[in-house]
Amino acid sequence: MLKKMLPLVCLLALILLPVPAGATVLVNGYPDEGGRRYAEDDVKTIVPADDGYSLYTDEAAGFRLRYPARMTVDWSLSAVRTIFADDATRIEIYHDDFGGTPTTATDYIHYGNKFVKASPHHAILADEWLAADGRQAHLLAWTRRPLARVPGDKNHYASLEIIASDREVYTILIKSAAPIDNPAGLLAGFEIIPARGVPRNYKRFAPSATPMNPETAAFYKTYFGDSAPLTWGIFEPSAPQTLTALDALEKRLDFSFPILLHYQMFDEQFPVWGLDNAYRNKKYLELTLQTTFSGQVNALWATENRNAGMVYAILDGQYDDYFAAYADNLKAFGHPVLFRLNNEMNGDWCWYSAFYTGKDADLYQALWRYLHDLFVARGVDNVIWVWNPHDVSLPAFKWNHYLAYYPGDAYVDVVGLTGYNNGTYFPGERWREFAEIYPALHDDYANHFDKPLMITEFSSNSVGGDKAAWINAMFDGIKKLDRIKIAVWWSGVDFDQNGQPGRIYLINENEQILDVFKKRLQEYKGGR
Repeated sequence: MLKKMLPLVCLLALILLPVPAGATVLVNGYPDEGGRRYAEDDVKTIVPADDGYSLYTDEAAGFRLRYPARMTVDWSLSAVRTIFADDATRIEIYHDDFGGTPTTATDYIHYGNKFVKASPHHAILADEWLAADGRQAHLLAWTRRPLARVPGDKNHYASLEIIASDREVYTILIKSAAPIDNPAGLLAGFEIIPARGVPRNYKRFAPSATPMNPETAAFYKTYFGDSAPLTWGIFEPSAPQTLTALDALEKRLDFSFPILLHYQMFDEQFPVWGLDNAYRNKKYLELTLQTTFSGQVNALWATENRNAGMVYAILDGQYDDYFAAYADNLKAFGHPVLFRLNNEMNGDWCWYSAFYTGKDADLYQALWRYLHDLFVARGVDNVIWVWNPHDVSLPAFKWNHYLAYYPGDAYVDVVGLTGYNNGTYFPGERWREFAEIYPALHDDYANHFDKPLMITEFSSNSVGGDKAAWINAMFDGIKKLDRIKIAVWWSGVDFDQNGQPGRIYLINENEQILDVFKKRLQEYKGGR
Protein backbone atom coordinates (compact mmCIF):
# COMPACT_ATOMS: atom_id res chain seq x y z
CA MET A 1 0.00 0.00 0.00
CA LEU A 2 1.38 3.42 -0.95
CA LYS A 3 1.67 5.73 2.03
CA LYS A 4 0.62 9.36 2.38
CA MET A 5 4.23 10.49 2.15
CA LEU A 6 4.80 8.93 -1.26
CA PRO A 7 7.76 10.78 -2.83
CA LEU A 8 6.77 13.27 -5.50
CA VAL A 9 8.81 11.56 -8.21
CA CYS A 10 6.88 8.34 -7.60
CA LEU A 11 3.63 10.27 -7.57
CA LEU A 12 4.34 11.75 -10.98
CA ALA A 13 5.22 8.34 -12.34
CA LEU A 14 1.86 7.11 -11.09
CA ILE A 15 0.10 10.03 -12.78
CA LEU A 16 1.58 9.29 -16.16
CA LEU A 17 1.35 5.50 -16.19
CA PRO A 18 -1.55 3.80 -18.02
CA VAL A 19 -4.61 3.31 -15.85
CA PRO A 20 -4.37 -0.05 -14.02
CA ALA A 21 -7.19 -2.57 -13.79
CA GLY A 22 -9.77 -1.70 -11.16
CA ALA A 23 -10.93 1.69 -9.97
CA THR A 24 -8.39 4.28 -8.87
CA VAL A 25 -9.29 7.05 -6.47
CA LEU A 26 -6.84 9.84 -5.72
CA VAL A 27 -7.27 12.50 -3.07
CA ASN A 28 -4.99 15.54 -3.26
CA GLY A 29 -2.55 13.62 -5.42
CA TYR A 30 -2.34 10.44 -3.34
CA PRO A 31 -4.13 7.08 -3.50
CA ASP A 32 -7.22 7.18 -1.31
CA GLU A 33 -6.87 5.27 1.93
CA GLY A 34 -10.38 5.84 3.16
CA GLY A 35 -9.53 8.73 5.45
CA ARG A 36 -11.60 11.75 6.28
CA ARG A 37 -12.60 13.96 3.34
CA TYR A 38 -12.67 17.76 3.40
CA ALA A 39 -14.62 20.23 1.30
CA GLU A 40 -11.47 21.54 -0.42
CA ASP A 41 -10.12 18.07 -1.32
CA ASP A 42 -9.16 17.44 -4.94
CA VAL A 43 -10.69 14.05 -5.76
CA LYS A 44 -10.17 12.20 -9.04
CA THR A 45 -11.55 8.80 -9.94
CA ILE A 46 -10.79 6.45 -12.83
CA VAL A 47 -13.10 3.51 -13.42
CA PRO A 48 -12.22 1.08 -16.25
CA ALA A 49 -15.09 -0.44 -18.23
CA ASP A 50 -15.30 -3.72 -20.16
CA ASP A 51 -15.82 -2.03 -23.55
CA GLY A 52 -12.32 -0.61 -23.96
CA TYR A 53 -13.18 2.71 -22.34
CA SER A 54 -12.59 4.22 -18.91
CA LEU A 55 -14.52 6.85 -17.00
CA TYR A 56 -12.55 9.73 -15.50
CA THR A 57 -14.21 11.95 -12.90
CA ASP A 58 -12.64 15.18 -11.67
CA GLU A 59 -14.78 16.43 -8.81
CA ALA A 60 -12.84 19.67 -8.27
CA ALA A 61 -12.92 20.67 -11.95
CA GLY A 62 -16.53 19.54 -12.24
CA PHE A 63 -16.44 17.17 -15.20
CA ARG A 64 -16.55 13.52 -16.20
CA LEU A 65 -15.15 12.06 -19.43
CA ARG A 66 -15.46 8.66 -21.08
CA TYR A 67 -12.21 8.05 -22.98
CA PRO A 68 -10.36 5.13 -24.65
CA ALA A 69 -8.70 3.04 -21.94
CA ARG A 70 -5.50 2.80 -24.00
CA MET A 71 -4.83 6.47 -23.30
CA THR A 72 -2.70 7.65 -20.40
CA VAL A 73 -4.06 10.34 -18.11
CA ASP A 74 -1.93 13.26 -16.96
CA TRP A 75 -3.59 15.33 -14.23
CA SER A 76 -0.31 16.62 -12.77
CA LEU A 77 -1.33 20.20 -13.70
CA SER A 78 -5.04 19.73 -13.21
CA ALA A 79 -5.58 23.32 -12.07
CA VAL A 80 -4.62 24.17 -15.66
CA ARG A 81 -5.69 21.15 -17.73
CA THR A 82 -6.06 17.37 -17.84
CA ILE A 83 -4.54 15.43 -20.73
CA PHE A 84 -5.64 12.09 -22.22
CA ALA A 85 -3.18 10.82 -24.82
CA ASP A 86 -1.81 7.98 -26.91
CA ASP A 87 0.75 8.08 -29.72
CA ALA A 88 -1.69 9.43 -32.30
CA THR A 89 -4.17 11.57 -30.35
CA ARG A 90 -4.14 14.02 -27.49
CA ILE A 91 -7.25 15.32 -25.72
CA GLU A 92 -6.89 18.34 -23.43
CA ILE A 93 -9.66 19.46 -21.05
CA TYR A 94 -9.74 23.08 -19.84
CA HIS A 95 -12.17 24.70 -17.43
CA ASP A 96 -12.43 28.50 -17.47
CA ASP A 97 -14.55 30.41 -14.96
CA PHE A 98 -14.69 34.15 -15.67
CA GLY A 99 -16.84 35.01 -12.67
CA GLY A 100 -16.01 38.48 -11.35
CA THR A 101 -14.57 39.62 -14.69
CA PRO A 102 -16.12 41.32 -17.73
CA THR A 103 -15.35 38.26 -19.90
CA THR A 104 -18.29 36.12 -20.97
CA ALA A 105 -18.41 32.62 -22.38
CA THR A 106 -19.15 33.98 -25.85
CA ASP A 107 -16.22 36.43 -25.54
CA TYR A 108 -13.98 33.47 -24.80
CA ILE A 109 -15.19 31.50 -27.81
CA HIS A 110 -15.00 34.45 -30.20
CA TYR A 111 -11.63 35.81 -29.15
CA GLY A 112 -9.96 32.44 -28.61
CA ASN A 113 -10.80 31.30 -32.13
CA LYS A 114 -10.25 34.65 -33.83
CA PHE A 115 -6.76 34.14 -35.22
CA VAL A 116 -7.18 30.45 -35.90
CA LYS A 117 -9.91 31.39 -38.34
CA ALA A 118 -8.14 34.44 -39.75
CA SER A 119 -4.77 32.82 -40.45
CA PRO A 120 -4.00 31.59 -43.97
CA HIS A 121 -2.10 28.71 -42.37
CA HIS A 122 -5.24 27.02 -41.03
CA ALA A 123 -7.85 25.28 -43.15
CA ILE A 124 -11.22 25.45 -41.37
CA LEU A 125 -13.19 22.19 -41.64
CA ALA A 126 -16.12 22.98 -39.33
CA ASP A 127 -17.44 26.03 -37.51
CA GLU A 128 -20.84 25.43 -35.98
CA TRP A 129 -22.99 25.54 -32.87
CA LEU A 130 -24.29 22.31 -31.35
CA ALA A 131 -26.46 21.14 -28.50
CA ALA A 132 -24.72 19.18 -25.74
CA ASP A 133 -26.83 17.74 -22.93
CA GLY A 134 -29.12 20.74 -23.04
CA ARG A 135 -26.22 23.19 -23.29
CA GLN A 136 -24.80 25.19 -26.15
CA ALA A 137 -21.49 24.03 -27.55
CA HIS A 138 -19.30 25.43 -30.28
CA LEU A 139 -17.23 23.25 -32.60
CA LEU A 140 -14.27 24.54 -34.57
CA ALA A 141 -12.27 21.98 -36.56
CA TRP A 142 -9.23 22.80 -38.66
CA THR A 143 -6.00 21.44 -40.03
CA ARG A 144 -2.59 22.78 -41.01
CA ARG A 145 0.34 21.37 -42.93
CA PRO A 146 2.49 18.77 -41.09
CA LEU A 147 5.76 20.11 -39.69
CA ALA A 148 9.00 18.28 -40.41
CA ARG A 149 10.75 19.24 -37.14
CA VAL A 150 7.93 18.11 -34.83
CA PRO A 151 8.18 14.42 -33.89
CA GLY A 152 4.75 12.80 -34.08
CA ASP A 153 3.21 16.04 -35.28
CA LYS A 154 -0.51 16.28 -34.62
CA ASN A 155 -1.75 18.68 -37.28
CA HIS A 156 -5.49 17.95 -37.17
CA TYR A 157 -7.52 19.83 -34.57
CA ALA A 158 -10.96 20.16 -33.09
CA SER A 159 -12.01 22.49 -30.31
CA LEU A 160 -15.29 21.90 -28.51
CA GLU A 161 -16.33 24.73 -26.22
CA ILE A 162 -19.22 23.83 -23.93
CA ILE A 163 -20.99 26.72 -22.22
CA ALA A 164 -21.75 25.83 -18.60
CA SER A 165 -23.04 29.32 -17.75
CA ASP A 166 -22.74 32.88 -18.96
CA ARG A 167 -19.19 33.07 -17.60
CA GLU A 168 -18.09 29.45 -17.44
CA VAL A 169 -16.79 27.27 -20.28
CA TYR A 170 -15.30 23.79 -20.66
CA THR A 171 -13.01 23.26 -23.65
CA ILE A 172 -12.16 19.90 -25.17
CA LEU A 173 -9.16 20.44 -27.45
CA ILE A 174 -8.34 17.46 -29.68
CA LYS A 175 -5.05 17.10 -31.58
CA SER A 176 -4.46 14.17 -33.88
CA ALA A 177 -1.91 12.87 -36.37
CA ALA A 178 -4.82 11.74 -38.56
CA PRO A 179 -8.06 13.42 -39.62
CA ILE A 180 -10.55 13.54 -36.75
CA ASP A 181 -13.77 11.68 -37.53
CA ASN A 182 -16.89 13.08 -35.89
CA PRO A 183 -15.23 15.26 -33.21
CA ALA A 184 -18.66 16.27 -31.95
CA GLY A 185 -19.16 12.64 -30.92
CA LEU A 186 -16.91 13.26 -27.92
CA LEU A 187 -19.66 15.42 -26.44
CA ALA A 188 -21.68 12.29 -25.73
CA GLY A 189 -18.94 11.07 -23.38
CA PHE A 190 -18.49 14.39 -21.59
CA GLU A 191 -20.59 15.44 -18.59
CA ILE A 192 -20.51 18.54 -16.43
CA ILE A 193 -21.07 17.68 -12.77
CA PRO A 194 -21.38 19.82 -9.63
CA ALA A 195 -17.88 20.97 -8.70
CA ARG A 196 -16.63 20.04 -5.25
CA GLY A 197 -13.13 20.78 -4.00
CA VAL A 198 -10.15 22.77 -5.30
CA PRO A 199 -8.18 21.62 -8.39
CA ARG A 200 -4.43 21.65 -7.84
CA ASN A 201 -1.11 21.27 -9.60
CA TYR A 202 1.17 18.44 -8.50
CA LYS A 203 4.12 18.69 -10.84
CA ARG A 204 7.41 20.25 -9.72
CA PHE A 205 10.07 20.97 -12.30
CA ALA A 206 13.65 19.82 -11.75
CA PRO A 207 17.07 21.35 -12.54
CA SER A 208 18.42 21.09 -16.08
CA ALA A 209 21.47 19.38 -17.52
CA THR A 210 22.52 21.71 -20.34
CA PRO A 211 26.17 21.04 -21.25
CA MET A 212 28.38 23.97 -20.15
CA ASN A 213 32.06 24.64 -20.68
CA PRO A 214 34.12 25.42 -17.55
CA GLU A 215 33.79 29.19 -17.88
CA THR A 216 30.01 29.01 -18.33
CA ALA A 217 29.61 26.53 -15.48
CA ALA A 218 31.61 28.87 -13.24
CA PHE A 219 29.46 31.83 -14.35
CA TYR A 220 26.31 29.83 -13.62
CA LYS A 221 27.53 28.97 -10.13
CA THR A 222 28.65 32.53 -9.43
CA TYR A 223 25.43 34.20 -10.51
CA PHE A 224 22.84 31.48 -9.92
CA GLY A 225 24.23 29.31 -7.14
CA ASP A 226 22.24 28.93 -3.93
CA SER A 227 24.47 31.41 -2.11
CA ALA A 228 24.72 33.90 -4.99
CA PRO A 229 23.70 37.46 -4.03
CA LEU A 230 21.33 39.54 -6.14
CA THR A 231 22.99 41.02 -9.23
CA TRP A 232 21.63 44.02 -11.15
CA GLY A 233 21.45 44.33 -14.91
CA ILE A 234 20.08 46.93 -17.30
CA PHE A 235 18.58 47.44 -20.71
CA GLU A 236 20.12 50.59 -22.20
CA PRO A 237 19.02 50.83 -25.86
CA SER A 238 22.43 51.62 -27.38
CA ALA A 239 24.32 48.95 -25.42
CA PRO A 240 26.21 46.74 -26.06
CA GLN A 241 26.93 47.97 -29.60
CA THR A 242 28.23 51.16 -28.04
CA LEU A 243 28.81 51.71 -24.33
CA THR A 244 29.13 55.51 -24.41
CA ALA A 245 25.68 56.21 -22.95
CA LEU A 246 25.95 53.34 -20.50
CA ASP A 247 29.37 54.51 -19.29
CA ALA A 248 27.97 57.97 -18.58
CA LEU A 249 24.99 56.46 -16.77
CA GLU A 250 27.17 54.17 -14.66
CA LYS A 251 29.43 57.09 -13.77
CA ARG A 252 26.39 59.12 -12.66
CA LEU A 253 25.10 56.20 -10.57
CA ASP A 254 28.54 55.19 -9.29
CA PHE A 255 27.58 51.64 -10.15
CA SER A 256 28.48 49.08 -12.81
CA PHE A 257 25.90 46.70 -14.32
CA PRO A 258 27.48 43.34 -15.23
CA ILE A 259 24.39 42.09 -17.13
CA LEU A 260 23.10 43.82 -20.27
CA LEU A 261 19.83 43.02 -22.02
CA HIS A 262 19.90 42.95 -25.82
CA TYR A 263 17.13 42.10 -28.30
CA GLN A 264 17.50 40.55 -31.72
CA MET A 265 14.86 40.06 -34.37
CA PHE A 266 14.99 37.43 -37.08
CA ASP A 267 16.18 39.75 -39.83
CA GLU A 268 18.97 41.34 -37.79
CA GLN A 269 22.57 40.19 -37.87
CA PHE A 270 23.98 38.04 -35.11
CA PRO A 271 25.44 40.51 -32.55
CA VAL A 272 29.07 39.41 -32.75
CA TRP A 273 30.37 42.91 -32.06
CA GLY A 274 27.95 43.43 -29.16
CA LEU A 275 28.91 40.17 -27.46
CA ASP A 276 32.63 40.90 -27.86
CA ASN A 277 32.28 44.52 -26.78
CA ALA A 278 30.36 43.56 -23.66
CA TYR A 279 32.83 40.84 -22.73
CA ARG A 280 35.84 43.12 -23.21
CA ASN A 281 34.20 45.44 -20.70
CA LYS A 282 33.49 42.64 -18.20
CA LYS A 283 29.80 42.42 -19.01
CA TYR A 284 27.56 39.58 -20.16
CA LEU A 285 24.51 39.59 -22.40
CA GLU A 286 21.00 38.46 -21.75
CA LEU A 287 20.56 37.82 -25.47
CA THR A 288 16.88 37.78 -26.38
CA LEU A 289 16.05 36.21 -29.74
CA GLN A 290 12.49 36.77 -30.91
CA THR A 291 11.69 34.71 -33.99
CA THR A 292 9.81 37.50 -35.73
CA PHE A 293 10.77 39.98 -38.42
CA SER A 294 11.26 43.53 -37.21
CA GLY A 295 8.85 46.29 -38.17
CA GLN A 296 5.61 44.78 -36.89
CA VAL A 297 6.78 42.90 -33.82
CA ASN A 298 3.65 43.70 -31.79
CA ALA A 299 1.05 41.35 -33.25
CA LEU A 300 -1.84 43.42 -31.89
CA TRP A 301 -0.72 46.48 -33.83
CA ALA A 302 0.23 44.70 -37.04
CA THR A 303 -1.51 45.55 -40.29
CA GLU A 304 -0.27 42.43 -42.06
CA ASN A 305 0.56 38.92 -40.91
CA ARG A 306 4.08 38.43 -42.22
CA ASN A 307 5.11 37.04 -38.83
CA ALA A 308 2.03 34.86 -38.28
CA GLY A 309 3.52 31.77 -39.93
CA MET A 310 7.04 31.98 -38.50
CA VAL A 311 6.56 29.20 -35.94
CA TYR A 312 5.32 26.89 -38.67
CA ALA A 313 8.11 27.88 -41.07
CA ILE A 314 10.82 27.24 -38.47
CA LEU A 315 9.34 23.89 -37.48
CA ASP A 316 9.02 22.98 -41.14
CA GLY A 317 12.81 23.24 -41.48
CA GLN A 318 12.83 26.40 -43.60
CA TYR A 319 15.36 28.13 -41.31
CA ASP A 320 17.66 25.24 -40.47
CA ASP A 321 20.65 26.98 -42.07
CA TYR A 322 19.96 30.20 -40.18
CA PHE A 323 19.92 28.46 -36.83
CA ALA A 324 22.93 26.31 -37.64
CA ALA A 325 24.90 29.48 -38.38
CA TYR A 326 23.48 31.11 -35.24
CA ALA A 327 24.63 28.16 -33.13
CA ASP A 328 28.08 28.24 -34.72
CA ASN A 329 28.40 31.97 -33.95
CA LEU A 330 27.52 31.37 -30.32
CA LYS A 331 30.00 28.52 -30.10
CA ALA A 332 32.73 30.66 -31.69
CA PHE A 333 32.12 33.39 -29.10
CA GLY A 334 32.69 30.78 -26.42
CA HIS A 335 31.91 32.86 -23.34
CA PRO A 336 28.75 32.70 -21.19
CA VAL A 337 25.51 33.95 -22.75
CA LEU A 338 22.09 34.12 -21.08
CA PHE A 339 19.99 33.05 -24.05
CA ARG A 340 16.33 34.07 -23.76
CA LEU A 341 14.24 32.68 -26.59
CA ASN A 342 10.77 34.03 -27.46
CA ASN A 343 9.92 35.64 -24.16
CA GLU A 344 6.40 36.56 -22.96
CA MET A 345 4.95 33.78 -25.11
CA ASN A 346 1.71 33.81 -23.09
CA GLY A 347 0.91 37.30 -24.38
CA ASP A 348 -1.20 37.81 -27.49
CA TRP A 349 1.13 40.61 -28.58
CA CYS A 350 3.73 37.91 -29.42
CA TRP A 351 3.50 36.18 -32.80
CA TYR A 352 4.87 32.94 -31.33
CA SER A 353 2.06 32.73 -28.78
CA ALA A 354 -0.36 29.80 -29.02
CA PHE A 355 -2.93 32.48 -29.79
CA TYR A 356 -1.57 32.39 -33.36
CA THR A 357 -0.83 28.65 -33.61
CA GLY A 358 -4.26 27.16 -33.16
CA LYS A 359 -4.29 27.32 -29.33
CA ASP A 360 -1.44 24.78 -29.41
CA ALA A 361 1.25 25.70 -26.86
CA ASP A 362 2.98 22.39 -27.67
CA LEU A 363 4.34 24.05 -30.82
CA TYR A 364 6.13 26.66 -28.73
CA GLN A 365 7.67 23.82 -26.76
CA ALA A 366 8.61 22.00 -29.96
CA LEU A 367 10.39 25.07 -31.37
CA TRP A 368 12.31 25.54 -28.12
CA ARG A 369 13.39 21.89 -27.96
CA TYR A 370 14.34 21.84 -31.65
CA LEU A 371 16.69 24.81 -31.20
CA HIS A 372 18.09 23.53 -27.91
CA ASP A 373 18.88 20.15 -29.45
CA LEU A 374 20.37 21.78 -32.55
CA PHE A 375 22.66 23.95 -30.39
CA VAL A 376 23.80 20.94 -28.35
CA ALA A 377 24.39 18.88 -31.50
CA ARG A 378 26.62 21.64 -32.87
CA GLY A 379 28.68 21.76 -29.70
CA VAL A 380 27.33 24.95 -28.15
CA ASP A 381 28.29 24.75 -24.47
CA ASN A 382 28.34 28.41 -23.43
CA VAL A 383 24.58 29.09 -23.45
CA ILE A 384 22.33 29.27 -20.39
CA TRP A 385 18.71 28.85 -21.50
CA VAL A 386 16.30 31.35 -19.91
CA TRP A 387 12.57 30.59 -20.22
CA ASN A 388 10.45 33.64 -19.53
CA PRO A 389 6.64 33.97 -19.47
CA HIS A 390 4.85 37.22 -18.69
CA ASP A 391 3.30 37.59 -15.25
CA VAL A 392 -0.15 38.04 -16.80
CA SER A 393 -1.44 35.65 -19.46
CA LEU A 394 -3.39 37.46 -22.18
CA PRO A 395 -5.82 36.23 -23.14
CA ALA A 396 -6.39 34.95 -19.61
CA PHE A 397 -7.57 31.55 -20.82
CA LYS A 398 -6.38 28.22 -19.44
CA TRP A 399 -5.03 27.02 -22.80
CA ASN A 400 -2.80 30.12 -22.66
CA HIS A 401 -1.60 29.50 -19.09
CA TYR A 402 2.13 30.02 -18.72
CA LEU A 403 2.76 26.44 -17.56
CA ALA A 404 1.35 25.09 -20.84
CA TYR A 405 4.42 26.54 -22.57
CA TYR A 406 7.09 24.92 -20.40
CA PRO A 407 9.51 23.02 -22.71
CA GLY A 408 10.70 20.46 -20.14
CA ASP A 409 13.26 20.21 -17.37
CA ALA A 410 16.19 19.28 -19.60
CA TYR A 411 15.67 22.38 -21.76
CA VAL A 412 15.47 25.21 -19.22
CA ASP A 413 18.32 26.37 -16.99
CA VAL A 414 16.83 29.56 -15.52
CA VAL A 415 13.22 30.69 -15.17
CA GLY A 416 12.59 34.36 -15.87
CA LEU A 417 10.01 36.62 -14.28
CA THR A 418 8.59 39.67 -16.03
CA GLY A 419 5.99 42.02 -14.63
CA TYR A 420 5.77 45.77 -15.26
CA ASN A 421 4.08 48.66 -13.57
CA ASN A 422 2.58 49.86 -16.85
CA GLY A 423 1.03 52.96 -15.34
CA THR A 424 -2.20 54.52 -16.55
CA TYR A 425 -1.51 55.94 -20.01
CA PHE A 426 -3.06 53.15 -22.07
CA PRO A 427 -6.74 52.20 -21.62
CA GLY A 428 -7.23 49.18 -19.38
CA GLU A 429 -3.86 49.52 -17.65
CA ARG A 430 -3.39 50.58 -14.05
CA TRP A 431 -0.69 51.49 -11.58
CA ARG A 432 0.71 48.36 -9.89
CA GLU A 433 3.08 48.51 -6.96
CA PHE A 434 6.04 46.13 -6.84
CA ALA A 435 4.36 44.33 -3.94
CA GLU A 436 1.31 43.66 -6.13
CA ILE A 437 3.41 41.98 -8.81
CA TYR A 438 6.43 40.16 -7.53
CA PRO A 439 5.93 38.47 -4.12
CA ALA A 440 3.05 36.30 -5.39
CA LEU A 441 4.81 35.69 -8.71
CA HIS A 442 8.03 34.72 -6.95
CA ASP A 443 6.22 32.31 -4.64
CA ASP A 444 4.26 30.72 -7.48
CA TYR A 445 7.38 30.10 -9.56
CA ALA A 446 9.40 28.98 -6.53
CA ASN A 447 6.64 26.48 -5.76
CA HIS A 448 6.79 24.98 -9.27
CA PHE A 449 10.46 25.18 -10.23
CA ASP A 450 13.63 23.77 -8.68
CA LYS A 451 15.58 26.19 -10.86
CA PRO A 452 17.17 29.61 -10.35
CA LEU A 453 14.93 32.61 -10.92
CA MET A 454 15.77 35.99 -12.42
CA ILE A 455 13.78 39.10 -13.27
CA THR A 456 14.71 39.29 -16.94
CA GLU A 457 13.22 42.76 -17.40
CA PHE A 458 11.02 45.03 -15.34
CA SER A 459 10.37 48.70 -14.70
CA SER A 460 7.90 51.33 -13.56
CA ASN A 461 6.15 53.94 -15.64
CA SER A 462 6.06 57.51 -14.37
CA VAL A 463 2.56 58.12 -15.74
CA GLY A 464 -0.04 57.54 -13.04
CA GLY A 465 1.88 57.62 -9.78
CA ASP A 466 5.05 58.35 -7.82
CA LYS A 467 7.84 56.51 -9.66
CA ALA A 468 10.51 57.43 -7.10
CA ALA A 469 8.41 55.97 -4.27
CA TRP A 470 7.79 52.86 -6.40
CA ILE A 471 11.53 52.36 -6.86
CA ASN A 472 12.26 52.74 -3.16
CA ALA A 473 9.54 50.24 -2.29
CA MET A 474 10.93 47.90 -4.97
CA PHE A 475 14.40 47.94 -3.41
CA ASP A 476 12.86 47.18 -0.01
CA GLY A 477 10.67 44.38 -1.36
CA ILE A 478 13.13 42.59 -3.62
CA LYS A 479 15.36 41.75 -0.65
CA LYS A 480 12.67 39.38 0.59
CA LEU A 481 12.55 37.39 -2.67
CA ASP A 482 15.52 35.14 -2.03
CA ARG A 483 15.19 32.91 -5.11
CA ILE A 484 15.75 35.84 -7.50
CA LYS A 485 19.43 35.99 -8.47
CA ILE A 486 19.47 38.69 -11.18
CA ALA A 487 17.17 41.67 -11.76
CA VAL A 488 17.33 43.69 -15.01
CA TRP A 489 15.88 47.22 -15.14
CA TRP A 490 14.36 48.10 -18.52
CA SER A 491 15.36 51.70 -19.22
CA GLY A 492 13.41 52.76 -22.27
CA VAL A 493 10.11 54.14 -23.52
CA ASP A 494 7.05 52.44 -25.00
CA PHE A 495 5.31 54.69 -27.50
CA ASP A 496 1.70 54.64 -28.62
CA GLN A 497 0.70 54.19 -32.25
CA ASN A 498 0.96 57.95 -32.80
CA GLY A 499 4.56 58.05 -31.56
CA GLN A 500 3.73 59.58 -28.18
CA PRO A 501 5.45 58.25 -25.02
CA GLY A 502 3.00 56.09 -23.10
CA ARG A 503 5.19 54.12 -20.72
CA ILE A 504 8.25 56.03 -19.55
CA TYR A 505 10.53 53.49 -17.92
CA LEU A 506 13.79 55.45 -18.09
CA ILE A 507 16.25 55.09 -15.24
CA ASN A 508 17.58 58.56 -16.15
CA GLU A 509 14.19 60.21 -16.62
CA ASN A 510 15.18 62.98 -14.22
CA GLU A 511 17.62 63.74 -11.44
CA GLN A 512 15.25 62.55 -8.72
CA ILE A 513 15.02 59.06 -10.24
CA LEU A 514 18.78 58.92 -10.77
CA ASP A 515 19.39 59.91 -7.16
CA VAL A 516 17.08 57.19 -5.85
CA PHE A 517 18.84 54.55 -7.93
CA LYS A 518 22.28 55.80 -6.98
CA LYS A 519 21.48 55.65 -3.28
CA ARG A 520 19.86 52.23 -3.33
CA LEU A 521 22.34 50.55 -5.69
CA GLN A 522 25.17 51.31 -3.28
CA GLU A 523 23.78 48.47 -1.16
CA TYR A 524 24.90 46.08 -3.93
CA LYS A 525 28.40 47.40 -4.57
CA GLY A 526 31.19 45.01 -3.79
CA GLY A 527 28.81 42.13 -3.15
CA ARG A 528 30.49 39.81 -5.63
